[in-house]
Amino acid sequence: MTSTCLLVEREPPLVWLKLNRPQVANALNKELLECIGAAIEKIAADKQIQVVAIIGAGTKSFSAGADLTERRQMTEGQLIDYHSLIQKTMQAVESMPQPVIAAINGSAYGGGTELALACDLRVMVKSASLSLPEVKLGIIPGAGGTQRLPRLIGKSKAKEMIYTGSALSAEEGYEYGLVNKLVNEPAGANENFHQPLMQFVKSWAQEIALAAPLSLRQAKLAIDSGFDKNLADGLALETKAYLRLINTKDRLEGLAAFAEKRKPAYIGE
Repeated sequence: MTSTCLLVEREPPLVWLKLNRPQVANALNKELLECIGAAIEKIAADKQIQVVAIIGAGTKSFSAGADLTERRQMTEGQLIDYHSLIQKTMQAVESMPQPVIAAINGSAYGGGTELALACDLRVMVKSASLSLPEVKLGIIPGAGGTQRLPRLIGKSKAKEMIYTGSALSAEEGYEYGLVNKLVNEPAGANENFHQPLMQFVKSWAQEIALAAPLSLRQAKLAIDSGFDKNLADGLALETKAYLRLINTKDRLEGLAAFAEKRKPAYIGE
């Protein structure tokens, strides 16, 4: 599926998923969610792509979450279908074999914050904020917020953020370990997409992509699969992931490159 609401831009080893609805603060309507899901399905099998980054259009909003104008017109059945779709989309983002970076270019509300939580890593401009205000609207975070946030910052802090609906600043997010990197806001910025943030993410993606592609995927799988397991079960999962790499061409290339003191030429096999 192709649509102007989502721009997919390949810059191997990185691919950008650009939320492109600036007129409504990049709100996640049904069309945009379906486009994200379709793009993920194609990218997952792309050997040239080692890192995925998600960013919103403009310099003010990453995503305002659910498109409330669209939702007000939905029947109860359509609301249930939308809820299923947004949960499915967040799960697809989280389950991508490649590392996914949320490039948080502006404020993220509700589902926008939940989208960032579904990513592996988060880079955020210092002027941006994250919030889950759903309880003030008569609902709760329903796209993974009540589950992913406590796992990332702890139950007590997550409860405070969700119960009050208050915004978390970029600095607080960094302090809590929720945000990995902070980027300064450019003076007088009024860009289609936040260029300093994009440049930072590109540089970080290139650093990540120095790793063997299959190693990145197995490392992510081992971490995510073993996180909620006891140590013994987690170590068993780690061993399975390790053994999948034993007979790969890239493992042999890595050993050869180390011995020859050169940069490895990985091919993802």
